[in-house]
Formats: sequence, C-alpha cells, structure tokens
Amino acid sequence: MAQSRTIEITLPQLAESVVDATITKWLKQPGDPVEEYEALCEIVTDKVTAELPSTADGVLDQILIGEGETVAVGTVVCTLRGEGGAADGTGQDVSAAGASEAATGSSTAAEAGDQSMRSRISPAVRTLADEHGIDLDQVPGSGLGGRIRRKDVLAYLANPQQAQSGQGTATSARSKGADPSEEGAEAVQAPLRSTGLHLTGNTTVRPKSDQAAAAAERGEELIDVSPVRATIASRMRQSVSEIPHAWTMIEVDVTNLVTLRNKLKDEFMRKEGVNLTYLAFLIKAVVNAIKDYPIMNSVWAVDKIIVKKDINISLAVGTEDAVYMPVIKKADQMNVAGLAKEIDQLTKRARAATLRPDDVQGGTFTVNNTGAFGSILSQPIINYPQACNFTFESIVKKPVVIDDMIAVRSMVNLCLSLDHRILDGVICGRFLQRVKENLEAFDTNTKLY
Repeated sequence: MAQSRTIEITLPQLAESVVDATITKWLKQPGDPVEEYEALCEIVTDKVTAELPSTADGVLDQILIGEGETVAVGTVVCTLRGEGGAADGTGQDVSAAGASEAATGSSTAAEAGDQSMRSRISPAVRTLADEHGIDLDQVPGSGLGGRIRRKDVLAYLANPQQAQSGQGTATSARSKGADPSEEGAEAVQAPLRSTGLHLTGNTTVRPKSDQAAAAAERGEELIDVSPVRATIASRMRQSVSEIPHAWTMIEVDVTNLVTLRNKLKDEFMRKEGVNLTYLAFLIKAVVNAIKDYPIMNSVWAVDKIIVKKDINISLAVGTEDAVYMPVIKKADQMNVAGLAKEIDQLTKRARAATLRPDDVQGGTFTVNNTGAFGSILSQPIINYPQACNFTFESIVKKPVVIDDMIAVRSMVNLCLSLDHRILDGVICGRFLQRVKENLEAFDTNTKLY
C-alpha cells in the first residue's frame, strides 16, 4: 500500500499589517483533488478579499477551520494527503495526481459551456501572467466554470497559438448549442458573492435562531454582518470619532474637458482597449494640485504632521457588498493615459474580488467618483488616517453667466472632506481653486501621453 504524506496548509502573511483573516467560503471539500496553486478557500482580511491557494498537489483531507471563523496568521486551516497516494476507506490506493486528472477529464464536458468562474483568478495565476505580460482574456481556462489555472498560463506560454486555437474551438462548440444540461450533466453555478443587503433571488435565508424566527414573524429579515462590512463599520467609526471633519465645495466649468474627452474617447478605446473616463483627468488635476500644496498629502501623528512624498491615490470602488480602496501608486508620475489604464485595471480587480494585498496599501489621498451615480453633492467620511476625501460629482449642463451673457455650460461640483487638525479653510480653498484651474485648463490641444 502506497504511503502518503500529510501537508499542512497555513494562513499566510498576506501583508505586513495583517495579523488575522476570516474564512468566508471553502471552495474544496474533503476528498476533492487539489492542484498546486489552486484555490482552497476564500478569505477576508481588513485589507482585501482573497483566495488561499494550495502549496502542493494532493487530496483535501481535513478542514480544520470552518466558514465564518477568524484565525491568526500561521494557523493551520486544512491538511492535504500529498503525492504518493493515500488509502481510502476500502483499502485501495488513491493517487492524488490521478484523482485530479480524472476529475478534470470527467468534468470537461460539463465545463465546456460554462464560463461563470472565468473572472475569478487566483493571485498566483495573476502574478504569473503579469510577470510574462500575458493577457488572461486570451488564455483558455480548464478549471471549473472556465476558471484559468496556473497550468493554463504555462501551456499558453509554451504554445500561445495552440492555446488560442483550443479556446476558439471551445467557443465554437458553445456557440453551436453544446449545453451540458442537455446531456444530463449537472449544471454548475458560480457561488453567490452577495452577502450584504443586495440579496439575489437564488439566496435562501434560513432562520438560525429564535431571534431570526421572531424577526421573520414580524416581517423582518436578519442579515449576518460580513467580515468586510464589519471592517468598514470599524474604520468609519474610528474616522468620525477621532478626526474632526470639516467640509467645503467648489463649482467648476468642465465644458472644454467634455469636448476633449468626446473627441478622444473612441480612438483611445481602439488603441488601448480601455474607456477614457473623466476620472483620469480629475486625478491628474488633483495630483498636480497636491504638488503645489503637499500638506494635503499628510496624516496626523499626535505631536507631528507626516507629509507623504509619494502621491498614492486611493480610489473608492463600490460593489454590491462593500467599498474597496485600491491604490494608484505614484500617481503624480503618470500621464492621463496611464491613469486611465490603471483605473480600469484596479476597478476590474476590485469588482471581481481579486485585489492583491499590495493593491490596497499605501494610499495617501482618496478620490471618489460619486458622480457616476448621479450625485451632485456629497459629504464623504475621511479614509482613516488620511487627511482628505475628495469627491467628483455628476457633470450637469447649467445656464451660466459669462461676461454678462447667459451660456449653457457643463458644470461639476468638487467636494472635499478635511481633517481640521491638519488643514484649515484657507489652504483647502486654495487647493480646490488650483484643482479648478487645472481642470478648466484642459482643452482640445491637451495630450494624453
């Protein structure tokens, strides 16, 4: 009988400041074959939602930490039966590699038409793709629901033309109506991510206590607070209790900016494959203003004010369940085109819950595009421990008096929440005025690169 070895999977140090994490969902169950770098479970820290990859090939043996439990870094969360095979309950030897290969082969037909998991990419896979400059949209996924595995990226590296051909064949088969459910295969559905207020129709809420049952009788519904929501609540409470907030606003004429963007957006999309948003121009105007008023890029340290040299813009990205803060590192060193591409990448990662710990660290100044929802006025809570939270509101056409004549112009409100321990009205007023000047300076001659 072949001998197997037990492999312990521990919670890694995801970031320097992260000391614990919460297991939110197990993606594998005991007995399932697991490949190296394949995701075992989803975890949530106070920084990001991430996936815990396997460190070896094998078969999942025991789950030691249940869903919803919070554990410290270094804790063993599960064990695998490693290479060499393990004896099952009937005394037969089971090869981990063989089991994985068999599971992959048997599920190929069922997965052929399902791409529901394709956007869920593990940090290990994304890092490998980034290192080799691979566009993951071109890589066919062999995992559950079209998910891209590490071996798929390696196969693409070895023979990109053959990989693309294989992807085209699979796409062709799906387009011809190859529905696994027609052949008796069990349909595979992506696990629901929504755990907050936005419950989907497929979500079944079952009473877990007498309190829940009583609430149901009253026509109420109790929703468990997710780890992400609990972290947001803690940070917001800390911000409003420790930081004396003040607020100010300025109105800006962005008519020339609207004309510029309309002129360039189609060509930019064809060239870069990315939407040219107003937010890229705004961030460019903001970082140039911060260069003139560096105190805006600071934090309170009791007996000192720490002014940050690098201008790292925290970008508020909302999802159904939470708000994430991915960071554009050294934004002052980017042109408008570079900012647009970085905004697109970080936004997609945030909404796909694939942000890496490094993506959300080091922010020094927060920008929030509340205008995307039609808002014209906001009073944001400061992203602790930063000194400011800046919102870009909806662009609205208004009648404006110019040289004693009425003209229809595209106007926008810029709102700023500030830490009054660090900043006063004078400096913030000058800062907003500089942002206004920078935005109004954009015209049809402005270069993106």
